[in-house]
Amino acid sequence: MEEKLEHQFVSNLEKHQNIVHKICRMYTNDQESHNDLFQEITIQLWKAYPRFRGDSKFSTWMYRVALNTAITLYRKSKKDIRTQDFDDVSFRIKADEYNDETEQQLKLMYKAVKELSDIDKALVFLYLEDQSYKDISETLGISEVNARVKMNRIKKALKNILNP
Repeated sequence: MEEKLEHQFVSNLEKHQNIVHKICRMYTNDQESHNDLFQEITIQLWKAYPRFRGDSKFSTWMYRVALNTAITLYRKSKKDIRTQDFDDVSFRIKADEYNDETEQQLKLMYKAVKELSDIDKALVFLYLEDQSYKDISETLGISEVNARVKMNRIKKALKNILNP
């Protein structure tokens, strides 16, 4: 039974691991922190997996566990984290794929999102992942109406941050 459970877990994790990587990118600034957070989320997912009842999609459950883990660790270690700023990292992108204006806009957007509260950051992440408000509400444990209202407020806040 344990072997079957492990196989199902590994299969689901491999299928949806991009969710965890995206969350790690949202809450860390360097590769070492990203790897540590990815490992911690994987451990928490494995510990919680026997209690996954299948009432929701695996990906929805995974978002919830991963975001809760990231938020908890982020709050615990906020004062101790030494990270490399995103601007200091150099990327190798083919010249035809690189658009400086788009890159600058993305940097500004990420900077603005990092100013939001942990829960608002998670809501933006799920919204940008094209999750439905129903899935967002399930993942964050809030009502669908509350998710919509919060997202509208966040959009206004981001506009104010980006266009002072």
